Amino acid sequence: MNTKRFDGKTAVVTGGNSGIGLATAQRFVDEGAYVFITGRRQSELDTAVHRIGKNVTGVRGDVSNLKDLDRLYDTVKQQEGRIDVLFANAGIIGLLPLGSITEDHFDQMFSVNVKGLLFTVQKALPLFQDGGSIILNGSVNGSKGFEGSSVYGATKAAIRSFARSWTVDLKHRKIRVNAISPGPIDTPMTSGMVQSQEHGEQLKRTLLSIIPLGRMGNPDEIAKAVSFLASDESSFITGIELFVDGGLAQI
Repeated sequence: MNTKRFDGKTAVVTGGNSGIGLATAQRFVDEGAYVFITGRRQSELDTAVHRIGKNVTGVRGDVSNLKDLDRLYDTVKQQEGRIDVLFANAGIIGLLPLGSITEDHFDQMFSVNVKGLLFTVQKALPLFQDGGSIILNGSVNGSKGFEGSSVYGATKAAIRSFARSWTVDLKHRKIRVNAISPGPIDTPMTSGMVQSQEHGEQLKRTLLSIIPLGRMGNPDEIAKAVSFLASDESSFITGIELFVDGGLAQI
């Protein structure tokens, strides 16, 4: 008996070349889906496709570039003709405290994390199957205040709002929209925030002191939760924000 949850399904994962996106794409494929992944750097995308190994197509692109999104969905249309699951995962992080925020910082954060995510979803709709599932990648930063993260946190709060509004907009098509909000996860993006080894150790100590489970998460722990929200196991769940954060935003 075949019990794979995504047999015959087509999934799209933006930012699928590393970290949470790659772990989720791998899990979708392992559970029977054909997956399209995106990334901005061709070499990393090629490595991810090779690592996943089968039933995957990589399409280079930046979600903030609408022509890149059009090319992504043209490829999906030509190869599979449909979308059952979308994980709008691509995003960037940058920290600047109030008083040091620049216009470029603001524009870049909102262009990728808000505009890019919005059009990732909107442009997918013509290919989307009724009854499908959309998962938006948020963050605990959308609910909690951390030093230097006001712009980044605001982009993630916008994503939570999108999940609520789009749940209503798409209810006639029975398309479920949910947000996943990770806490600190051990990914290349997180490592990229570290300015030095000393800074990295200090940051890790700070994080571990405020996470009830006392550790950072790993990408596959997020992928498992995304897979649940993408599957029929969550068929009566829509409009929620699922925290996968070791308790960080819950206490």
